[in-house]
Amino acid sequence: MRRWLADRWVMGVALLVLGYLSLPIIVVAGLSFNRPSSRLSYDFNEFTLDNWTHPCATSDMCDALVRSMEIGLIATVVSTILGTLMAFALVRHGFRGRSGINGLIFLPMATPELVMGTSLLALFVAAGVPQGFWTIVIAHVMFCVSFVVVTVKARLAGMDRRLEEAAMDLYASEWQTFRRITLPLVLPGIVAAALLAFSLSFDDFIITNFNAGTTVTFPMYVWGAAQRGIPPQVNVIGTAMFAIALLLVGASSLRGRRARRAALAAPVAAVGAPTSAS
Repeated sequence: MRRWLADRWVMGVALLVLGYLSLPIIVVAGLSFNRPSSRLSYDFNEFTLDNWTHPCATSDMCDALVRSMEIGLIATVVSTILGTLMAFALVRHGFRGRSGINGLIFLPMATPELVMGTSLLALFVAAGVPQGFWTIVIAHVMFCVSFVVVTVKARLAGMDRRLEEAAMDLYASEWQTFRRITLPLVLPGIVAAALLAFSLSFDDFIITNFNAGTTVTFPMYVWGAAQRGIPPQVNVIGTAMFAIALLLVGASSLRGRRARRAALAAPVAAVGAPTSAS
């Protein structure tokens, strides 16, 4: 009886927390179908699909959105490649100074964005680098790499190395083992790290604001629009991005489960090693 009550209590708390976290998303999704009475009104006035059929009614907003997506994609690709290579080096190889590097990885994560933004601003000004699109990309890569390293490291640390050893025992080369065993198992972690890096880059405002120059990103546009009324199309974009992220996370999780089952069930078939007759 006590166990039953404890389980119900834990489930109730979990549902409350989930509802609390989901409430802003639900409000944004609802307001995406609203025709406000004025730009400064956030009350639900009238149901409409115009916001969804004309998401780029405000051209400046869509320009800022595309620019943020370009910055986010470039920063994600670069930081994911660098962070994944660094994670493999820190987990799979022993070298002098590894513990110090492990500690430095957390430095950008622990540093306040205000401090990092002003530091990068001083660096770019001292180096004579004009502020704009590429200074934003450099700044975003700098803090996204740490999150990629930590995420991929956690995935690598939880892997069963015996699967790789079994593949090598069955005459698989190092490249075959990496391509058929290691990469499928670590891929969900890499995808999760890439999604995290993109969301951090796309959402960043403080560091971007210090190093953007005249370039306007989507968060900067929303911040400026908040003073004169946020257009309802912003809610459409937010709802669409949440739905896409949810689909990507679900697809990544499903792919990870299939990869684990395939690697655990038939390492011989995955490697395709020849058998020798005695």
